[in-house]
Parts: sequence; C-alpha cells; structure tokens
Amino acid sequence: MAAQVVNNPLRTVAAISLFTEDLAASKDFYTRVFGASVLFEDPESCSVRFNNVILNLLVSSAAGELVGDAFVAKKEAGNRCQLSVWVADVDAEIATLRAKGVEILLGPETKPWGKRIASFQDPAGHSWEIAQDV
Repeated sequence: MAAQVVNNPLRTVAAISLFTEDLAASKDFYTRVFGASVLFEDPESCSVRFNNVILNLLVSSAAGELVGDAFVAKKEAGNRCQLSVWVADVDAEIATLRAKGVEILLGPETKPWGKRIASFQDPAGHSWEIAQDV
C-alpha cells in the first residue's frame, strides 16, 4: 500500500529571516556569492530569492519586531544554526567560493555519515555548509 501524502502547510518553509548588523554587506554577499535575486528592499531589510525559499535579511536593530528584543543575539554569541546546500562537487564549489572572496572555515572533509562537507559564514556570522553525497 502506498503511503498517503498529506499536504501540511507547516512543513513548507517559505522564508528564513537572518539578522545582520551590515545590511549592505549581507546583500552583496547573497547576490554575489549565491547569485540570489533581490525581491524587495528598504532601509532595514532586503529579501532575496533562492530557488524555492526567500531569505529576508533584516537589520538586527529592527529584528525585535519579529522575535522580541530580548531574543535577538549579537554576532559574537556564536552559531545557533547552520544552513546547508547540497551540491554535486564540494571541491569545485569551494574553488568557486574562494574566487568570490569567501573564506572556507571547515573542510573539505568527508564525514562518517556519507557527506563531504565544507563550511563558511556570511558577513553577519551565519553558518553555511555545502555538502555532497559520497
């Protein structure tokens, strides 16, 4: 018997908001490094489109409107999440990222769970991983 597919809107991520102290640097990073297109921008935010998700880059001082002022961490607090992109060839992507001025912080390395990975950060300190199946 085939599994029934249930349309659950709570399992569809449409947008992710990333808080930044330097909106111009973040916008440049996402448009230059990822080739993301700008959908909307104002003095406090810039929304960019990935294939099927929108990243909303929001100045940290305005983030309290979304999550409450007490819950907006400073960049120095460290990583609390990591965004991952699956690619066909991690090593080739590393070369492309480095050519765009991106510093690779970890990797490339092959992990026991069957992925070859490398990590880097955006200007606001958000952690990104590129990974391929091995």
